[in-house]
Order: sequence, then structure tokens, then C-alpha cells
Amino acid sequence: MGGGTSSDHPDLDGAFRRLPAGAGTHHDLCWHRGIAAAIAGWALKIETVRVFALYWMAVCLVVITGAFFLVRRQALKNSENFWSPPTRRVAQAMFPALLIGSVAGLVMASWFTQLDAGLGSTFVSIYLILFWILLYGLALLAAGFFMPRGVRLFGWGFLVAGLILLGWMLTQSFLNVAAVYLPHLLMGVIFGGSHLAYGIYLYFTEPRKNET
Repeated sequence: MGGGTSSDHPDLDGAFRRLPAGAGTHHDLCWHRGIAAAIAGWALKIETVRVFALYWMAVCLVVITGAFFLVRRQALKNSENFWSPPTRRVAQAMFPALLIGSVAGLVMASWFTQLDAGLGSTFVSIYLILFWILLYGLALLAAGFFMPRGVRLFGWGFLVAGLILLGWMLTQSFLNVAAVYLPHLLMGVIFGGSHLAYGIYLYFTEPRKNET
């Protein structure tokens, strides 16, 4: 069968092990930055769609850049090839969904330049968040074909979270609680909180796998 999982390609396990880097360095970076960025975005009153989209894409860029250097440093420390075929395969699998998410953010930032802060901007920003959540879930699922099962479950978690958010957006209760701080809260909880949870999962599961 084409593709396969990490169990079909043992060399992929080495590439994946560098991503957590001990107790989940990559996920530690994501949840730290995600929650901190959510608090900062609320405190700085980043409320218009344009600034919100550009702000969170900048946060994403910082996280990806930081993760890149951490993984590269771990690879060099272990005397491994960083940009190995397994690593390229995972990057190529995630790239299309991440590219679409980036383009969507830039489009929203350019379309809604005149939309002032308020409930209108809040709703548009949340629709953008929904799009990002679903695309990130698809990116993880695509990468999960070449990585351990936990990554695929993590991807499914984002898809379920996106569908739950979509269902909530169609209810009256969503209209009752929608406020200018809600987009940052959602980004902090869904992206920051989920990586915290997955980092805890790796902390308890990785040693057991390494012992076997």
C-alpha cells in the first residue's frame, strides 16, 4: 500500500521523536506562545479583523520558526540529518492545508480593512478561526499517515473542535455570549490548550514507548 504509517516506516519514528524533544518541546512552545498571545491580544485590544488576522499569523510564524530551530538543534545534538526524507514527507503532507490557512488569513486581512472593532469584526474573526481549526486538523491528519497514531488523533480532535464550534455558532447562545475578547479566548483555548494537553499526553506515553 502507498504511504503507510510510522509502523510501516520505522525511520519515521526517529524524525517524530525529535519533534516532542523530551517532554514535548514543540508542544510546550505552542501552548506557551498560544496562551500568552491570547492574553496579549486581549490586553492590547486587538479587535479588528485585519489586525487580528495579521497578529495571529505573526504568532504562528514565531512558533514555527522557534520549533524549526529547536528541532534542528535536537537533530544536530543527536548527529542526525535534520532535513531527512521522513521529515520532508511530513512537511510536504502538512504544507497544502497550512498554505491555504495562510492565504485565507491574508485575504481576510485585505478584505475587511474598513470593518471597525465590534460584533461584526468578532463574527468574521471567529469564522476565520473556524477555518484555521479545520485546516490545522487536516494538516495533522495528512502528517499522521507518516507519524504515530497520536498525531492522527490530535488531528481528529481539531476537526471535532471545529465542528463543535460551527454548531455553537448556529445557536442563539453563541449570539448571547459573543464579545470582542471571544476570538482570542478561542485561539488560546483551542490552539494553546490543545497543545498543552498533547504535551502532557507525550510526557506520559513517550517514556513507555522508549522502554519497549
